[in-house]
Amino acid sequence: MKKILALALAMSMALSLAACGGGNQGQQDAPPPSSGGGSSAAQNDPQEIEPDYDYTIRIYSNSNSTERTTWLINEARDAGFNISIDDNSVISGDTAAIQAANENKDGDLIFGLNETRWSQLVDGTYENLKIMDWTPSWAGDVGEYVYPGKAYGLVIQNVLMLYRNDELGTNGQELHFDHWADIVDCGYSWYRQGKVGGTTNANINSAMLYAFVDPSSPAGGISLDGWKTLWKYCENGNFTGDSYGFDPLNRGDVQVSTFYSSSLYGKIDAAGEDSQNPLKGALEPENWSLVDIADGTYYIAEYIGILDKAGRTPEQTAAVEEFAEWFGSAEIQAAWGEEFDSYPCNTAATGILYPDGVPEIYTLKNFALAKVNGDQTYAEYVGEHSSEWTNIMTNLGFYWADASSAVSEPNWDSLDWATLTQSAG
Repeated sequence: MKKILALALAMSMALSLAACGGGNQGQQDAPPPSSGGGSSAAQNDPQEIEPDYDYTIRIYSNSNSTERTTWLINEARDAGFNISIDDNSVISGDTAAIQAANENKDGDLIFGLNETRWSQLVDGTYENLKIMDWTPSWAGDVGEYVYPGKAYGLVIQNVLMLYRNDELGTNGQELHFDHWADIVDCGYSWYRQGKVGGTTNANINSAMLYAFVDPSSPAGGISLDGWKTLWKYCENGNFTGDSYGFDPLNRGDVQVSTFYSSSLYGKIDAAGEDSQNPLKGALEPENWSLVDIADGTYYIAEYIGILDKAGRTPEQTAAVEEFAEWFGSAEIQAAWGEEFDSYPCNTAATGILYPDGVPEIYTLKNFALAKVNGDQTYAEYVGEHSSEWTNIMTNLGFYWADASSAVSEPNWDSLDWATLTQSAG
């Protein structure tokens, strides 16, 4: 959804580029970016290091649709940076991105992923990946979305539960739930995903399981009632073959559905292209609404961090730092958000994008940061148990795509959770 004047944004970007520097228009006169350490730049006074703008910066990301990678390569080139990044025809998803970076050992920078992966990166889980010390000038603008001195938030993402309130939906009846899992008893038809894997699918499962946290449970730290409820969500939900839940709701195939926050308003703006009964009204909904869920919803953030790459010169590292400084800046994140309908962590960027206030979908309570196990947040709890949850769902056959291949509901009282929480085979 277009929310800002192109001229104003272009002027802001021009000011940002002029301040940040870049390769070919006299940028060498601009001060290089702040340096927080790493294998090369840490040993030098950053003010004495002239960035090597001819260096090709190797980037790994799961936020890499063809449109995103093309935009970023072109904008970076205009700013004087040379970058290399694979689109999702080569690397698809956070697992593939992190594995490729770990195996290839040629990366300079990673952006995207989410807290689960970033906590692993910062903690040194991957043998060939070490995050360099670095603090950008805009670090204070990203609030709680930060691994201090290491990685900083770019984009906030959450999952949403939507419903039609017209004659194809609830006919004006408002929906109020205590928990996400209450959808299974809502009395309306709902869409559910058709596979276990995928970041959005995982976030929906995390939202569904939030009400059933039980650290003492051998079933991946989730009570038996939680798995029974998730099975009911799968068994009685409708999978229509769509990648995500917006399209079946837009067609009127279901009355309640789930979707991710970025792209929602843009999808609604274009809803009439794919339906004779489309959802109408973006910031001011006409025939749809968010389900009012007392718990709130599950947020993740995508971050950016610089890899401590062996053999990189101080001048090359300075160029990588300057690119990261540029990409995470308010003006460029506002441009990224405008282009791809995403919501920046950088509050200065949101001020550019949304001068009239924060959209409703980003004002929902964030239970990812709620404490569920002592001082442990739910996001940390998810990171600790996510592989077990994936194994449980895979081993038990959750989320069949074809109704004719649906498996029978398990005998819950006789399951071997020690085996089910392990990877199959």
